[in-house]
Amino acid sequence: MGVNDVLLAIDAGNSKTDVAVLGTDGRVLGAARGGGFQPPVVGVGAAVDGLAETVGRAASQAGRPLAFAHVSACLANADLPVEEAELTTALGARGWSRSVRVYNDTFAILRAGLDEPRGVAVVCGAGINCVGMLPDGRTARFPAIGKISGDWGGGSGLAEEALWFAARAEDGRGEPTALAHALPAHFGLPTMYALIEALHLGRVPFDRRHELTPVLFRTSAEGDTIARSLVHRLAEEVVALSTVALGRLGLLDEEAPVMLGGSVLAARHPELDARIAELLAVKAPKAVIGVVTSPPVLGAALLALDEVAADPGAAARLREHYGA
Repeated sequence: MGVNDVLLAIDAGNSKTDVAVLGTDGRVLGAARGGGFQPPVVGVGAAVDGLAETVGRAASQAGRPLAFAHVSACLANADLPVEEAELTTALGARGWSRSVRVYNDTFAILRAGLDEPRGVAVVCGAGINCVGMLPDGRTARFPAIGKISGDWGGGSGLAEEALWFAARAEDGRGEPTALAHALPAHFGLPTMYALIEALHLGRVPFDRRHELTPVLFRTSAEGDTIARSLVHRLAEEVVALSTVALGRLGLLDEEAPVMLGGSVLAARHPELDARIAELLAVKAPKAVIGVVTSPPVLGAALLALDEVAADPGAAARLREHYGA
């Protein structure tokens, strides 16, 4: 198999990176996993160095040189076109291929859930994002860099909102909510004051705040009004993102998939799922909801096959490899 028959697919998230070396026939020749991809923290050069190490291991497993017909890289923190351009240049400088395409990592989840590159995906993990694409290459997307770009939701955002309501409930500034007991109890603490102190002083590490999101959903399921309002607001955000993206692509009045992914949406919380379906049925009645559970690197590899116009059988072979 020559260089023109071998592709490189990269899915690099904030916490982990998956790389696949595959043939244009859809056979996976080698794979490797590495650490997270965080250019804003370590710089573009160091982040791409980390990718290169993982790519090297995947190529070694495949018994291939670092030379490919095309590189498809779905990268966290490639949120703006200027960031995509910078990362494309950095990957191109590695000399792996003359053909390099960088996408935001949300596109990997979208493509992994679709039989063809047509539809919309909303991803809710630590943060929240939405992308859409059409077979002709047109896309819909949002900056998705936090509150300054109008975002609300994601696991981290939900945890912060739950803490805010619970703190105010305990000290009397806000409405009563069972979150005031449930959140500190999760960490074995008696009050919100104790939890606030523990978070502020670092006795409960910052990165453990995400553990509070499942507590929020449990409290909502038990009937708490405040917790339920947050779950419903998340559903509203998911529907707002998806319907705007569908509209931008001209799919709002057509049957089109809306794929849900990320740890929060893939957890299939019944109340959240039901509310999303209820709202979407009003705003986009022809939308077909699906949930993506396949590994995102599958999506990056399918995008690579799309770029070289591979035979449809290649995609089927690739999906079979990943059990999708």
